[in-house]
Amino acid sequence: MGTRKQPRIDYAALGEFRYEIRRFLNFSQRAAHAAGIEPRQHQALLAIKAQQQGRHATIRVLAERLYIRHHSAVELSRRLEAKGWVRRSRSRSDAREVLLALTPRGDRKLEKISLSHHEELHTAGPRLLKALQSAMARDQREFAREKSPSRLQSGR
Repeated sequence: MGTRKQPRIDYAALGEFRYEIRRFLNFSQRAAHAAGIEPRQHQALLAIKAQQQGRHATIRVLAERLYIRHHSAVELSRRLEAKGWVRRSRSRSDAREVLLALTPRGDRKLEKISLSHHEELHTAGPRLLKALQSAMARDQREFAREKSPSRLQSGR
């Protein structure tokens, strides 16, 4: 049984990708504060709005999408409701389930922030994409080399 060679890690590419992610997230935090909303609240409004276009937004979905605990999602949704940005209601099919929907006021708040994010993505998007492609390039070359017909036939 042979030992498998570990792929070399391109730390510069990984570092650049991480930098571009942080750069965009920093922009996002500043944009949220400038719009008078906390970054986590902005993320919540976006997660709820995105779910409205598919399945119902619930506390469970909010917790999942924001990578927070259920009780934190409950408290966050209550704060959003108190600000008039979210409406909470009980599910008709399961009274234990709380459904979340943006109010018109919450929709306007999210739209305001989203416009600046969309503009920023036109600038940051190509840099993010280039950094991601660079970080993935080595893995793709290694994978292609491992799966090449000549390696499979030779048993290497």
